Amino acid sequence: MFASLISITSLMFSTFLMMVGYGLMNYLIPVRSVAEGWSPFLIAMTATGYTLFFTLSCVLTPMLVARVGHVRVFGALITLLTVSILASSLYVHWQAWLLLRGIAGFAIAGCYLIIESWLNERVTNETRGTIFAVYMIVALVGPILGQYLVPLGDPNTTVLFIVCGIIFSIAVLPTALSTAQSPAPIAHVEFGLKKLYRRSPAAFVGAILAGILSGTWSGLGGVYTTNSGLSTAEGATLLACVLAGGALAQIPIGRISDRLDRRYLMIACGVVGTVVSILMVILGGLSMSVLYVLAFLVGSMLYPIYSLNVAHANDRADPTEYLTISSSMMILYGFGTVAGPPVAGGAMQIFGPSGLLWYLAIGFALYAGYTAWRVWKGNPSVAPEERADFYPISLPLRGTDPAGSIAVDYTEEMPEPPVATEIKSDGTHG
Repeated sequence: MFASLISITSLMFSTFLMMVGYGLMNYLIPVRSVAEGWSPFLIAMTATGYTLFFTLSCVLTPMLVARVGHVRVFGALITLLTVSILASSLYVHWQAWLLLRGIAGFAIAGCYLIIESWLNERVTNETRGTIFAVYMIVALVGPILGQYLVPLGDPNTTVLFIVCGIIFSIAVLPTALSTAQSPAPIAHVEFGLKKLYRRSPAAFVGAILAGILSGTWSGLGGVYTTNSGLSTAEGATLLACVLAGGALAQIPIGRISDRLDRRYLMIACGVVGTVVSILMVILGGLSMSVLYVLAFLVGSMLYPIYSLNVAHANDRADPTEYLTISSSMMILYGFGTVAGPPVAGGAMQIFGPSGLLWYLAIGFALYAGYTAWRVWKGNPSVAPEERADFYPISLPLRGTDPAGSIAVDYTEEMPEPPVATEIKSDGTHG
C-alpha cells in the first residue's frame, strides 16, 4: 500500500496544484464578470464555452495521448490553462472570454482524464479504494483552498489572474520531473447511446439531467453568491459547502444504493434536492449559517446523482459493456453541462439570483419524476448480488474517463480492459 501511494506522489502533487488553480479560476471569473456589469445570460454563455470544450476534450484527448504520451499532453494542457487565465486578464470582454473559457475547459477536462487514467493503471483491487480516496480528498481540498484566495486580492485587477497562472505553471513540474513510468495509452471505446437507452432509460435521461444540474451550478454558482450580496469570503464558504456536501455524501449514498433498488434512491435524491433548493430561496436570508447548511445539502444531492446513474446503468449491463456504458454516460453528461447554463442564466436575468435555485429545483424534480415514471412502468429491480459496485466520481465531478476508470474492476485474471460487444437482447430496462 505504501509503495502504491509513493508511486503517485508526484501525480497527486501536480493534481493538487492544478485543483488550487482551478478553484481560484472558477470563482475569480464569475466575480470579475459580475463586476464588469455583464448580464447573467452573457456570463452563462461564457460558461457554456467552458462546458462545450470540456466535453469535446473528453473525445479528443485520448487521441493526443496515443500520439505523444501522457506527460507531454499533460504539460501542453497545463500550458493552455495558463494561457487562458492570463489572456483573460488582458482581454476582458465576454466574447473573448467565451473562447478563453473554452480553452480552459478543454485543458482541464484533458488533465482530469489523464490523471484518472494514470491512477487507474497504478491501482490494484486491494489499493483502489485508498488511492481513489486520496484523489477525492485532493480534488476537494484543492478547489476550496483556491476559492479562498479570491478574498485575499482584488478581482478587478490582474494580480489574482497572474497568481492563478503561476499556480498552473508550477503544477506541471512534479509530473514533468518525475521518474515514474508513464502509463499505457488511454483505451479507445465506441459510444453506444442506443445501447445505453435500451439498457436503462432512467440512467440515460438521468445523466443528462445530472449534467444540467452540476454544469449550471459550476458555471453560475459564483454569480449567485456575488449577486446575492455575499462578500467574496462568504461566497467562497458557500461554494466550499456545496463541494464538501457532494464529496461527503458519496459514501453513504453509495452504501445505501448497494442495498436497494438504485432507482428509489435516485427518486429520493431528486425530491430532497428539489425541497432544499426551494428552502434556499425561502430561508436563505435568515442567516449565513442556515444558508451554508442548505448549500451543503444541495451539494450532497447535486454531485452523487451522476455516480448513481453510472451504477444503475452498469447494473443493467454485461461486464463486457462497462466501457461503452461509461463513455456514453460521459457524453450525455457533457450535453447536459452545455445545455444547462444558458437557460439558467436567462432565469437569473429575469428572476434575480433566486432564478438559479428555482432552476435547480425544477431540474431535481424532473430527475425524480422521470425515474419514478420508469419505476411505475413496472420494470423489475436488479437483485443485490447482481448489482455493479458504486464508485464515487471525483469532484468537481464529471465522469471524464472514457476508459471507464469508475466502472471497470481490473483483476489478475482479466489484465486487459474488456471489449464492448453488441447487445443480444432487445429488451428495454428501467
